Amino acid sequence: MTQGEAPKPKQQKNKKLMLVRFGKMGLLGWFEHTEPTIPKTRSRVIIKTQRGLEIGDIVGEFNYRGGQFRSTVEQVEEYYPNRGKDFPLTEGGTFVRFATDEDLNEEKHLEASAQEEALTCQKFIREMDLPMKVIDAEHLFGGERIVIYFSSNGRVDFRELVRRLAREYQTRIELRQIGSRDEARLISDFESCGQECCCRRFLKVLEPVNMRMAKLQKATLDPSKISGHCGRLKCCLRYEDETYKDLRNRLPKKNSWVRTPSGDGRVVDSQVLTQLVMVQLGDSTHEAFSLDQIERIDGPPREERIPEGQAPSESRVVKRSWPKKPEPESPRFFDLEEFDDQPPEDDEIKGIEPAYDSGPSVPEEDWEDEESAQEFFLVDEQEKPEPPSSPVQKTDPANEQRRSKRGKRRGGRRRRPGRGDNRTGGQAADNPGANG
Repeated sequence: MTQGEAPKPKQQKNKKLMLVRFGKMGLLGWFEHTEPTIPKTRSRVIIKTQRGLEIGDIVGEFNYRGGQFRSTVEQVEEYYPNRGKDFPLTEGGTFVRFATDEDLNEEKHLEASAQEEALTCQKFIREMDLPMKVIDAEHLFGGERIVIYFSSNGRVDFRELVRRLAREYQTRIELRQIGSRDEARLISDFESCGQECCCRRFLKVLEPVNMRMAKLQKATLDPSKISGHCGRLKCCLRYEDETYKDLRNRLPKKNSWVRTPSGDGRVVDSQVLTQLVMVQLGDSTHEAFSLDQIERIDGPPREERIPEGQAPSESRVVKRSWPKKPEPESPRFFDLEEFDDQPPEDDEIKGIEPAYDSGPSVPEEDWEDEESAQEFFLVDEQEKPEPPSSPVQKTDPANEQRRSKRGKRRGGRRRRPGRGDNRTGGQAADNPGANG
């Protein structure tokens, strides 16, 4: 080592760490200490953190051996898979001493003063007309900082409020906005189960809970019964979600086909916890079976017909176990050969439209049999004269007389010679001076 180089600090071997929970929000941190042993009872300690001097509780008092926490830092971090904003582990600090009776009395005095500070802050908020609601206040053990927790629907400009509080208490003021879940963590007490709220007692990472978990666990869907103090779904719905998922995946799906000791049927319902399956059999009866009594099949059984040329013993006939919807009957048609002398009844031919023949009508007494009638029709069609291609108008004397009377009623209008009437043109040609 040269003369100009500074000596490197020696790394301390067997450094003892203590896991402590501190603050209103229940933060965790590693604190270095030199104590030979850790008591096996609940112990309060005075620690130095980034915020200042605080009082906290030792975590895992039975997990120490010779003053050293048995689990490593990595193992404790793996216990919390989510490293979001709710991650409780902090950088920690240093251990100062075990709390004495005077320290505990000072803690009670600071808690009472924190309640007065929260009321004073709420008074200033009303005077300044700010959209804020004070939830709780925390006065650190050293007295160098006051932390006020509030809730609001949006961002709030509280700079003037901080100035008024700092002039009032002559210390550093910190305002922190929290959500509905953190609000329940601070002020909630006991839940409907009779235990202290999980978020206040031990739960630090608040993972999301949805309505699907309540439906899977067959819980009531009344929001007032499955919601906690925060107004959201209870966190305990997430505890057994993985178990319910595993049990549900073992059960057959609804409307699937299974084979049971009573025959094949269709699944209509199932129970997750008891692992029972309700099956509708072929005779429309319902029966419950356990999971080990049923066997899943691909679909409903189909009827196998015996092929032609094969003995019945060589094939296996499977009866359909599920009733099939009857198909509508096709319309029935009658033939004249079915009725030699007796005509069909009226109710049998009801709804059948009569067929009209395009041939000439022939009296029934002239019909000897069907072949002669058909021959008669063919011969008559051949002798039928064809219609003329250019029809010729035929004059009728009566029609001519009516036309002449109609012309007289109209006033006897004259016709011009040579237009539309040959007779008038002929008279004009014979009498050239008729117009003169």
